[in-house]
Amino acid sequence: MDISGASSSSVSSTLEIKSLQLAKSQQKIEGQATLELLEAAASPKTSSSNPSIGSNINTFV
Repeated sequence: MDISGASSSSVSSTLEIKSLQLAKSQQKIEGQATLELLEAAASPKTSSSNPSIGSNINTFV
């Protein structure tokens, strides 16, 4: 039983191609989101004008 003369293999191929296109698009979106996250996390390190601040650790036992 053909529907509009389309064979099941051509419909299957078309659906497979569309699925692969959607997967590729999703990977691009996730890759872009990952790059944005990495750029946001790479904040410049600030240093104090006084290098001795933070060099001592108080430990009380």
